[in-house]
Amino acid sequence: MNLHELETFVSIARLGGVTRAASQLHRSQPAITRRIKLLEDHLGAPLLERGRGGTMLTEAGRTFLPYAEAVLAALKDGTQAVQALRESDHGAVSLAIVGTLAGTTIVEQLRRFSARHRNARLELRTANSFEVSDMVRRGEVSLGLRYFADPSPELVSRKISEERIAVVCSAQHEWGGKRLRDPGQLRADQWFSLPMTRHHDSFAHLVARQLASAGLNDVPVMTIDSITAQKRLIEAGIGIALLPESSIHEELRLETLRTIDVSHLQTTVPIHVLYRKNGYLTGASRTLLTLISNVPVRPSSPAHRNRKRK
Repeated sequence: MNLHELETFVSIARLGGVTRAASQLHRSQPAITRRIKLLEDHLGAPLLERGRGGTMLTEAGRTFLPYAEAVLAALKDGTQAVQALRESDHGAVSLAIVGTLAGTTIVEQLRRFSARHRNARLELRTANSFEVSDMVRRGEVSLGLRYFADPSPELVSRKISEERIAVVCSAQHEWGGKRLRDPGQLRADQWFSLPMTRHHDSFAHLVARQLASAGLNDVPVMTIDSITAQKRLIEAGIGIALLPESSIHEELRLETLRTIDVSHLQTTVPIHVLYRKNGYLTGASRTLLTLISNVPVRPSSPAHRNRKRK
């Protein structure tokens, strides 16, 4: 067993097929197949099988995958550790961040970091919260920023801030820009939410809890798997939703969306920074971690105040 075989196996598992892995690793398909065969011979069990949908992991493959990922991540850590001996807080800093958080003051902190540490190379990737955790766990990035904590024992999940969640409606909604004392007056509206997941800390569960606490647990809720899609539907007057403040500040500025002030539905969502518990953080990564951990996270520009309709 060698690192090339592990790298090949992990690439196939991530990309979903031999052809894609061969392209990424710049190897021929026969070479890729040969590496997998050697690895399977060493382990004494098949790791992959072909089905109608393409290449899939066997039970042995699913069992072996996290160990293979851990080996590759540890190798990356070791390489960075040796480089850091010469470079102090120099070198690359990789960060995965939930897309909506790019609309917060975190971006300003990243700009300041790049300006102050010109020998550090900042690498950014955007993803949803669960994908951020996976990238940190696999060692693809050194730091992650996501909504809610990650309970994985492999990760350190540190709360750094909270973001306000707002009731969002179209510019033409009768309660847009107003204070509403009785949430029951929103009972007839179509509500939107992200899909439910097996994790209780998610936006879908948060929305369900807030609606229930406001006595709206029986309202119609339509599952829309994209915050951007939800915003477009809300702008069209099709429904309303609970959304992160950072995701709507541009629409509020343009007055295509409004918020409704409903005390019973007011809540916040925690923002966590992640890194691997046993992973190596370069000096530059530690510097960035300290910077983003000590600054409140807010929308990057003040939320545009809604004008009350007369």
